[in-house]
Amino acid sequence: MQLRKTLLVGLLSVTFLSGCSWFSSETDVVTMSPLPKVENQFTPNKVWSTSVGDGVGEFYSHLRPTWQDNRIYAADRMGVVKAMDADSGDVVWSVNLAEKDGWFSHKTALLSGGLAVSGGKVFVGSERAVVYALSTEDGAEAWKTTVAGEAISRPVISDGLVLIHTSNGMLQALDEADGSIKWTVNLDMPSLTLRGESAPATAFGAAIVGGDNGRVSAIMMQQGQMIWQQRVAQPMGSTEIDRLNDVDTTPVVVDGVVYSLGYNGNLAALDLRSGQIQWKREMGSVNDFIVDAGRIYVVDQDDRVAALSADGGVSLWKQSDLLHRNLTAPALYNGYLVVGDSEGYLHWLNTDDGRFVAQQEVDSSGLLSAPLVASDKLIIQARGGKVYAFTR
Repeated sequence: MQLRKTLLVGLLSVTFLSGCSWFSSETDVVTMSPLPKVENQFTPNKVWSTSVGDGVGEFYSHLRPTWQDNRIYAADRMGVVKAMDADSGDVVWSVNLAEKDGWFSHKTALLSGGLAVSGGKVFVGSERAVVYALSTEDGAEAWKTTVAGEAISRPVISDGLVLIHTSNGMLQALDEADGSIKWTVNLDMPSLTLRGESAPATAFGAAIVGGDNGRVSAIMMQQGQMIWQQRVAQPMGSTEIDRLNDVDTTPVVVDGVVYSLGYNGNLAALDLRSGQIQWKREMGSVNDFIVDAGRIYVVDQDDRVAALSADGGVSLWKQSDLLHRNLTAPALYNGYLVVGDSEGYLHWLNTDDGRFVAQQEVDSSGLLSAPLVASDKLIIQARGGKVYAFTR
């Protein structure tokens, strides 16, 4: 059984355990692959970098920037939120959502999950079970709402609703205008789960979301009613860790097909209308994946980078030189596939065959959240809080 250090210290969330054994007596020690030697075919250009508070530090958090109308919005875990000009990195406004806790101290906001922007508002959730909506103009608080649990997934805005998947397995819809809770759906969850929740995908009035129980669910957004559920990951193995089967990745909907990926589970293609499985392939991950031009790009749970056909899941290529480097989710930028790693490097891969075409050291604090493509720039936030903008 192979376990990453990050899984042990950051990924596990225990709801209730009694008299069970997590690990077998024989546990393999996983060694991070050495940094591949790459002859750069080009040198990515760093356009700017701007500090946004203290980042996420050593905490397992996918707090990630977002963008709209030539502005980048980013935050740190403690509560700092900044809007930056996408061309220069200059700070347009900055607010701190930490609250005063007595005369001399502050109650940090513990922001998590990633930011989203829509309709003149920036949305972000917190480990304190609070969702904030801020004005894109000046960062002023439009509203804040207490939700059912830790809001550690990215908010998703659609049809006037803000969808929040909480750490205790609840999917809630908040009114985009005032933050009032419109409905709550209990997606159920096992006793031991990974620390992370699937952000919903939306299509044709439905929210499609993965659950900690190995299922994908489709829910009518206006009514909060379940349309269908389909299991894509089945608990297997002799230990609690082996039987983890969370679907923490965001489903991708393309041409009436829902693509979903679970931990210790399967990459599966489901019919959007019925939820019936069209095909599945044994593969697991906690990283979001990409479906583009008939291909699926995945970083699996052992940090292999792979490309598969969207029609049938046939393997096209696999890059295994980054094993256990704790990779970010991938991004497609300027015709290349880009991933970051925990030592702070960006790796650029050829999408045709998975060969390395460039490598760049970005930040020694390490990279955890996925790169963001913002128009002609690639944006990434390091663990230490600095936000970087690159061009090809």
